[in-house]
Parts: sequence; structure tokens; C-alpha cells
Amino acid sequence: MVMQDDGAVDIRPDPDPGRADPAHRGRYRAAGLCLGLLGLAMAGWTVRGVAQGGGGVWDFVEELFHPTFPGAVPVLGPYEWAFTAAFLGVAGPALAGRRAARAAALLLGWVLLVAALREAVGLCDAAYRARYVTAPEWGWLLATRCLGLVTALVVLGALLPVGDARRGASGEPDAPPGARRRPSRICGVLFLVMGVVQLAWTVRGPMLAFGHPGRFLRAAVDASATGTVGLAAPPEFASAGAVLVLLILGALAWGARCDVRSALLAYGAVQLYLTVRSVVQLAVTDYFNRSLETPQGALWLATTAYGLAAMTSVVVLSSGRPGGPYGGARGESLRTAAAGR
Repeated sequence: MVMQDDGAVDIRPDPDPGRADPAHRGRYRAAGLCLGLLGLAMAGWTVRGVAQGGGGVWDFVEELFHPTFPGAVPVLGPYEWAFTAAFLGVAGPALAGRRAARAAALLLGWVLLVAALREAVGLCDAAYRARYVTAPEWGWLLATRCLGLVTALVVLGALLPVGDARRGASGEPDAPPGARRRPSRICGVLFLVMGVVQLAWTVRGPMLAFGHPGRFLRAAVDASATGTVGLAAPPEFASAGAVLVLLILGALAWGARCDVRSALLAYGAVQLYLTVRSVVQLAVTDYFNRSLETPQGALWLATTAYGLAAMTSVVVLSSGRPGGPYGGARGESLRTAAAGR
């Protein structure tokens, strides 16, 4: 709040500007509740997998960062663990009605919707349905997938109509101020470059391994193509999804027309975790010493190092408060009021 009276400037802060409007807080709570329930369901699958895998808690902790460690949690994989943490991490701020949770919640909602549509395509195949109903605990698997679909619909339906910024005098949403636009564009560039790198390695690796791009694309959009009915995401879907999210979110961050900082933070943290697993794999397989023997190995090492540095930078930049206590839009208002004196 900025007021001017006889040359004095009142710089009393707005009452918690980070909270959503009272009319929208119910929408945030609904989205947060669904994300929290889904996160707890995925955590339950993890606990079940640890209990049935025969390993202890320490074995699971080692498996979190050791890609070559024998599987102690057969139902889930690193992508599910990372997104489970994202579900629970975004659910808290959303339940508290924080504006910053909107972008991350929408990102998770779109990811869940695409995963549900892929599963729906797979269920159109009779052979896949037959494998589904004969799988152990298939009812719980189906219930978890239905919960994911419901979460996607609730999050998107509740938060898409909610504006991501306060509206200005013209009635249009205010663009992020310059202090926030610069870090957003930096993160956008890092995401775009990472997306191009991921696309190149996807074309070079899984696509060529399939022998035909059509087979890879079918496995990415059709759950019946892989023949598995577990909750773990197949590499085709994970690779294609990572490329799309990195490129789309990078383009939005570069344009800086809306505040996507929380989405950058959430997905940057997911990618950072997956990159750390890759680094651990390079270390335990002694690949560091043999990486420079071939051009492909040296390129893989270089892109892994870039991914580690880029995603760390994104997490740091998107989790900070650019502009300081008097930066951003409020800082501009204070300077304008002072200049009017």
C-alpha cells in the first residue's frame, strides 16, 4: 500500500499479497486436497513396495540415488518418486491459498491428464484390459489411476479460471515486473536448451532403439504398446514428456507474460533429482574414466554436467525473491510516489 499525504509516503505493506483472493481460496484448497491425496496414495504404494521387496528403509534410500541398485520397490520408479514429492510439496501451499502454488499445480494437473489419456487409449485394447484384470491388486491400480484423473480435472477446472496476477487499471493481468522477468527469462533459456538436448538424446537413443519413430511414439501415447500395467512410467512416455514440458515451460518463462516461477521450481527440482541419479550412475559404473574415449561419451558427460548446473540454477533462481523487499511492482510504485514529491 502506497499513500502520499503532505509529502509523506506511507509504505505500509499490503495484507499478505501472496494469498489468493478470498473468493478463490476454495479453489486452491480443492486443488491442494486432491494433490495431497494423490501424493499420499503414491507414498502408500512406495511403502508397500519397500515392505514387499524384502529390503529395509536404508535400501530404499540407496535406491533413490543408485540407479543400478537391485529394485526394492518394484511398483514405482524414480519418476513416480519425484512427482510424489512434487504432489505433496505443492499441496501444502495450495491448501494455504498461496498464489505461488497455481503455476506448479497447473503443471502437475496437465501431466496427470496426459498420463490418464494415455492409459485410456491403452484400455481400448482388449488384450491390455485382460492383462489389467489379471494383475495383482489391479483394483487398487485402477483406483489410483482414477484418482490421478480426478485430481487432474479438479486442479485444471479450479485453477485455470483464476488469474495469476492482480489486474491493473485496464482490467488486464499485470505482466511480471522487470525484477522478476529477468530471472524468468534466464530460467526459460536454461529450460529451452535442456529441452533441445533432451530431444536430441531421445532421437539418438530410444527412438533409434525402437528401429522406427512410429513405434516410439505409439509407446509414448498408448499404454498397451509396452504391455505393462504398473504405475511406473515407461521410458518412452517419460522421455517424450520431459521434452514437451521443458520446451513449453521454457517458452512460457522466456515470454515472461505470466508468473510460472513455481512451475519452474517444481519441474526443475524433478529434473535435478533425475540428473543427480545419472551422475551417481556415471560414478558407480566408472564411466567418468572412460567417457572421453569416444565422442559420444564426452558429449554425454558434457550434457549431463550442463543439466546438473542448469537445473540447480533454475531451482535457485525460481525459489528466490527477486527485487528485494522494495523490488518488483511495489518498488516501482514507491519510486513513482517519491518522484511525485
